[in-house]
Amino acid sequence: MSDIEIAQQAKIQQIDTLALEKLDLQADELENYGKYKAKISLDAMTRLADKPNGKLILVTAISPTPAGEGKTTTTIGLSDALNRLNQSSMVCIREPSMGPCFGMKGGAAGGGYAQVVPMEDINLHFTGDLHAIGAAHNLLSAMIDNHIHHGNQLDLDHRRVTWRRVIDINDRALRQITIGLGPGNGYPREDGFDIVVASEVMAIFCLSNSISELKQRLGNILIGYSRDGTPRLGSDINAQGAMTALLKDALKPNLVQTLENNPAFVHGGPFANIAHGCNSVIATKMALKLSDYVVTEAGFGADLGAEKFIDIKCRKGGLTPDAVVIVATVKALKYHGGVEAKDLAIENVSALEKGMANLKRHLDNLQGNFNLPCVVAINHFTQDTDAEIDLIKTTVESYGAQAVIAKHWAEGGAGAEDLAKMVLATIENNKDECQFLYPDDVPLWDKISAVATKIYGAAEVVAPKKVHNKLAKFSETHGHVPVCMAKTPYSFSGDASLRGAASGHTIEIRDVRLSRGAEFVVALCGDIMTMPGLPKKPASERIDVDNDGKITGLF
Repeated sequence: MSDIEIAQQAKIQQIDTLALEKLDLQADELENYGKYKAKISLDAMTRLADKPNGKLILVTAISPTPAGEGKTTTTIGLSDALNRLNQSSMVCIREPSMGPCFGMKGGAAGGGYAQVVPMEDINLHFTGDLHAIGAAHNLLSAMIDNHIHHGNQLDLDHRRVTWRRVIDINDRALRQITIGLGPGNGYPREDGFDIVVASEVMAIFCLSNSISELKQRLGNILIGYSRDGTPRLGSDINAQGAMTALLKDALKPNLVQTLENNPAFVHGGPFANIAHGCNSVIATKMALKLSDYVVTEAGFGADLGAEKFIDIKCRKGGLTPDAVVIVATVKALKYHGGVEAKDLAIENVSALEKGMANLKRHLDNLQGNFNLPCVVAINHFTQDTDAEIDLIKTTVESYGAQAVIAKHWAEGGAGAEDLAKMVLATIENNKDECQFLYPDDVPLWDKISAVATKIYGAAEVVAPKKVHNKLAKFSETHGHVPVCMAKTPYSFSGDASLRGAASGHTIEIRDVRLSRGAEFVVALCGDIMTMPGLPKKPASERIDVDNDGKITGLF
């Protein structure tokens, strides 16, 4: 059966029944969105404030192939397995963007027998959070141009407006546009669109702990500069109140369930290649009060998602992972060993052995740079051979870690029980404390260099003079903030074709942007785009709805 057929045949519990039976929630803290989705009132956090936190498990991965290596399925399967072992566990993952749903990757609600449901809702409009984020972002955009049109009291330089527009669909034609053409339509200027998940509003949404913090951060957004170089903020045009009004309900975590009727928060959705790649701080903190174990994920490979999870989310949210699961697949390891995509199903132990360098780099980064205990989950595919699996296990053991095969896609939680047992043992034996890659007080350029050299293995980092000038300007007020690297997820370098464990390369910083409200600096590496385009054969071409309203082709 397809993923969507499995999801449609699942015996889903009504969400209020699941919430009251499996979580320490009260009926008046649930706001139902139909039978199978609910938002949880932020009042629950106040009531649960004195309850001790559970343990936090981060799921990350090796550098992926374009199809992905199954972080979300592993996250869900591991949580289901922990519940099968009589441990109280919750999933915390990001909300899917419709960009990849209709583009290259398809949906992001898991797959096989390790899914969160209702899958169709989650992958499409869900509870409307991403629409609200897009509306709040574009409201600010409209207010900026309206301010310029009606006299421009702030003396905003239309050439130095830094706030773009967003949409939650991949559309390369919108990357660079001209607005305000025609009489009475505003002041003509260049503009462009990013995808919603790259919006600073999304980052602020995911890093805020309360409505008051959300409003303050929205007011701190840098919208551009006046003609004398004075920074202008969202609060200067009084946008933060209306933006918060659009986001106040979205800020409440979304509760759904796995196919095995275990609780899951799906909330917030920044990409990890162009944003910080983690679900909301509010959902994670609430889950830690509601369960003994919280299994969460960070997008793409550990060089992007895990680094940002630790250096941005954990640093700002006061969180600490107790263990890390690195997802690896035979096909991805062979891909990083030089095998082309069309030949990944063929046994090739030699290429697999070469590709292990990629996994070793990620292990070394997490264990060495961040001081975190790691378990390698081998996400099983039917074409994997015993010889390939044995090689991975033996090689990982030689690195001083452990690897275990996981069959959650085919078997659900039962297929990840060995992984769950290994994770529990790792947490119990861990006596170390997580550490950040760099301190707050080093210069912004040194933070960028630390990520590039220590995590990516680069020999040098280069940037044009305009980047250094911008960083110097940002440092006057925000030199203490972390950096968020926007880089290809398919290589340790800035070149997606350079596989394996690239080292000695040069990382080029093309531009930097100050996310003043989110409180980090985005460094754009190479040709990374903040608005993706659709592939030649987009996933949208195979999605359909029959006469009974059943969706097909969505996965």
